[in-house]
Amino acid sequence: MKLHWPSPLLLKRAGPPAALVGGCLLLLGALATCSPKVPLLQRVETIGVLRVATFNSPTTYYVGPTGPVGFEYDLTREFAESLGLKLEILIAEDESEVLDLVLTGRAHLGAGLSMTPTTEAEASFTPPLRSTALQLVYRSGRPRPKSLYELDALPLIPAESAAAETLRELKRINPSLSWAETGDFSAEELLYRVANGQADYTVTPSDLVAINQRYYPQLRVAFSLTDSQDVGWAFAPGDDSLRGAALGFLDRLEPAVLAQIRDRYFGHVSQVGQYGALVLATHTQTRLPRYRKAFEESATRYGLDWRLLAAVGYQESLWDPAAVSATGVRGLMQITTDTAAFLKLNDRLDPQQSIRGAARYLQRLHANLPAEIPEPDRTWMTLAAYNIGIGHVQDAREITRAQGGDPKRWLEVRGHLPLLTQAKWYRKTKYGYARGHEAVTYVGNIRTYYDMLSFLTGGPDVVKIEAPEEVPEEKKAEDPLNINSPVL
Repeated sequence: MKLHWPSPLLLKRAGPPAALVGGCLLLLGALATCSPKVPLLQRVETIGVLRVATFNSPTTYYVGPTGPVGFEYDLTREFAESLGLKLEILIAEDESEVLDLVLTGRAHLGAGLSMTPTTEAEASFTPPLRSTALQLVYRSGRPRPKSLYELDALPLIPAESAAAETLRELKRINPSLSWAETGDFSAEELLYRVANGQADYTVTPSDLVAINQRYYPQLRVAFSLTDSQDVGWAFAPGDDSLRGAALGFLDRLEPAVLAQIRDRYFGHVSQVGQYGALVLATHTQTRLPRYRKAFEESATRYGLDWRLLAAVGYQESLWDPAAVSATGVRGLMQITTDTAAFLKLNDRLDPQQSIRGAARYLQRLHANLPAEIPEPDRTWMTLAAYNIGIGHVQDAREITRAQGGDPKRWLEVRGHLPLLTQAKWYRKTKYGYARGHEAVTYVGNIRTYYDMLSFLTGGPDVVKIEAPEEVPEEKKAEDPLNINSPVL
C-alpha cells in the first residue's frame, strides 16, 4: 500500500483533511504494533560492535605503554570476542556518566560500576565481578583517625561517587557527619593529593588504595567504612537479551581465566619503589655480577652509562630475568612482545638479549624526542617514555607549555605529568589518559638507584645517552618507537 500525501505547499496552505490524518495515524500505530522491537543482543550483533562505557582508572581501563589494559578492559574484550564482536570503549568522566551512557542507550553495558542502592534501582546488573571496601585514607605522620566523627579536617571525595553515596547514607544515621565533594579530581588524583599533603583525608575503594600504595608508600589506611562494595556490569532495564548473554559468558568462563585477570591487576606485586639502600646493596653483590658485563657492553654499544641501564633493569625486575609484570610483560628489562619483534630479539626472556634490546630501545626513544630538550632533562624524559610511552610524555610537555612552563625542563614536565589522570586535561591531549604519577615515581626511583649504584660501584656520576641512531624519514611510519606512535 502506498500513502499519497498532499504536496508540502498544499499542507502549508490548507492542511490535510482531518479524516486523512486520523486514518494515517491509526495505520502507523498498527504498523508499529506489528513490528516488535529488535532485541538489544540482535542489534549489537548486527552492527558487529560491543560498546562498553567505563572510566579511566588502574582498576578499570587505561592506555599503558603496551596498549589498552585494565581488569574491565580484559574481561569485556573476552566477552566481545565470545560474541564475535569488536570492542569499543566509551570513556566516561565518572561512574555517574557511565550509568547515564547505559541508560540512554549510547553504551550497551557499563563496566566497573559500583552496585549501590541507587545504581541497582536504575540498572540491571550481573552478579558481582569483584568487591572492594571503602577506606578512609590519610598521610603517614598524622595521627591515625579512629572515627569519621573525630576528624580534624573534612575528607575530600569525588562527587557522584560510591563514596559520596555511602557518606550520605551514614549521615542519615548521624547528621553531624560532614565532608567535601569535588568534581575536579578523580579518586586516584585525590590519593595523590593526600600522599603529597595537599589534602588531609579521602575515602577510596580499597583496590585503588592498594595499587597506589606501591607508588606512594606514605599513604595509610585508617579504617574501612564498609565491609564490601560490589562491582559489576550494568545494563539498561527492560531488554534482558544482552545481559542474558553476559550471564551465560560469565557462567562459562573458566575460573582460572578470571582468576588470572584478577591477579594481573589486583594480585600481590613486588614493592619495587619501597626497596631501600640495604636491599639494593645486597642485590648489587648477589645479582648484579651475573649481568654487569651485559649492561656494560650494551651501554657502550648504544652510548649509555651502564649504571643508568642497570638502574632501569633494577626498577623493572630487581635484576630478575623471570620477573612478570602486572600486565604480563616478562623478562629482566620487561620488554613487550611487539617491541621484541621490532628489535628482532629471538628470546626476550634471555637476559643478554633483553638488556641489549632495552639499550637500543632507550637510545631510539632518546633520539625521537625533540632536539630542543637538553641533557640531563632529555634522559629523564626518555625514562618516562620507557614507562608510559613517548606520546604521553609529549602530551605532558604540551600541557606544560600551555600552562606557561618550559617543556624542555624535566622539573616542569614532571609537575604536569600527573594532570594526565584528570579528564579536564587529558581530554585535550592527543593520546589521552596516562598514569603520570607512576611515571614520576618511576623516573625518581631510577635516579635514586643510579646514584646508589654510582656510589656502590665507584666512578664519577655521569648520566648520558649519546650518539643516537638516525631514523630515516621513510622508516618512521613503520617504526613503533617513532614519535607519532600513541603506545610505546
